[in-house]
Amino acid sequence: MEEGISFLNLINKSFDLKEVDIRTYSPLTLAYIGDAVYDLIFRTLVVEKGNTTPNKLHFRTVKYVKAPAQALLIEEIMDKLNQDELAVYKRGKNAKPYTMAKNATIGEYKKATGLEALIGYLYLTDQMDRILELIQIGLHKIE
Repeated sequence: MEEGISFLNLINKSFDLKEVDIRTYSPLTLAYIGDAVYDLIFRTLVVEKGNTTPNKLHFRTVKYVKAPAQALLIEEIMDKLNQDELAVYKRGKNAKPYTMAKNATIGEYKKATGLEALIGYLYLTDQMDRILELIQIGLHKIE
């Protein structure tokens, strides 16, 4: 990647994507992309700890990306969120879910959706550094 160009900007530039007003996205759309970003971060952390079988990689990653773990993480970082971030989190948490997690309570699932919406928002506003900062703050809660 070119120095100073983010992953998001590189995608936008490579595919000639037009800028979209982030406020037009539903909280579940933000959660959709946020889930992928969150998953990629933790897959990267797990893979960087050493080569192993895909099954073991998956098992290690699930520990971090399941709804109960995401609920713990957001609880830990809640007081670190600014006003805009808190508003996005609440929109995601209060969105009507179309599916349910298999191994989570409704409360955990809603908190996880809120966290994913927040991460999606931060990603689409090119704030990867903030995503990583928040995850670093809350990581000890889920390890």
